[in-house]
Amino acid sequence: MSEPAPPEILMLRPMHPVVAEALGARLTLHRVDGAADPEALLREVAPRIRGLAVGAQTPVDGGLMDRLPKLEIVANFGVGYDTVDARAAAARGVVVTNTPDVLTDEVADLTLGLLLATLRRIPQADRYLRAGRWPQAPFPLSPSLRGRRIGILGLGRIGRAIARRLEGFGVEIAYHGRSRQADVPYAYHPTLVGLAEAVHVLIVVAPGGPGTAGLIDAAVLRGLGPEGVLINVARGSLVDEAALAAALADGTIQAAGLDVFADEPHVPADLVACDNAVLLPHVGSASHHTRAAMGRLVADNLLSWFEGRGPLTPVAETPWKAGAEPSEAPGPETSRKVEA
Repeated sequence: MSEPAPPEILMLRPMHPVVAEALGARLTLHRVDGAADPEALLREVAPRIRGLAVGAQTPVDGGLMDRLPKLEIVANFGVGYDTVDARAAAARGVVVTNTPDVLTDEVADLTLGLLLATLRRIPQADRYLRAGRWPQAPFPLSPSLRGRRIGILGLGRIGRAIARRLEGFGVEIAYHGRSRQADVPYAYHPTLVGLAEAVHVLIVVAPGGPGTAGLIDAAVLRGLGPEGVLINVARGSLVDEAALAAALADGTIQAAGLDVFADEPHVPADLVACDNAVLLPHVGSASHHTRAAMGRLVADNLLSWFEGRGPLTPVAETPWKAGAEPSEAPGPETSRKVEA
């Protein structure tokens, strides 16, 4: 008896090489990004596709899922999966996975670096020296982390890792989320504006998606005040970028450090023009070590699924019980919210 054909997987956009290497060795991998006619390839293979490997910011909606009648699993590269309609997946019995934990430390490290760069104006000092201005005058004094209270929006895995690092700097820490967390020593604020008013720095690490779009608005920025600093390493959609650019320009807040933007890779010109903003091209997890670990987890989720062991890291909307069969994939009635 001949061996059954390996499951067929679709990759919509380029991903870390480790993903293609691991999947191509054990499954049948189709790559839309390398096809001469991507739409023709999709039409040809869609009836046979059982899994999707998707990179960050790759849209996967109900319409695409409906084109893939045998789809069982969507493996997302990244802890954030707001571009994957997980509720639509749950309604179709499709499991969604992400890559938590493996990037937690990298993003937390980058957050502290971005915070210090923003407060101490490190990129501006670098530009000052390179422009040959140091012989004429010393670089102006910068703000400091000393004596600052730090607020965290979203005390999940990454938020807690950031808080642990901040403890070493001897600063006060507070947070806002959907509910108080009993196992942390930090002050809880039931409203975001209340948190902003109580701190000097607001670090944003909450999930993206429609429920959090524009959460950092003009009122929150006014709450931070003229000594306030905004750091965003979550999703650009959480911030009203026009309001932020105006607040930076008119002194409503002191500075901002941003690793994410609403329409990546396009950054609003008004933000680029702000010398009191440190802007990074979404590099929170962008190290060789961490991106490889994320890629391995994407592949491991798919391989585990098709070997009958279930997903390793299912998202909240498509939870998974150990020992469940693929046909028992959860429907929308079993979904639950992600704790911010």
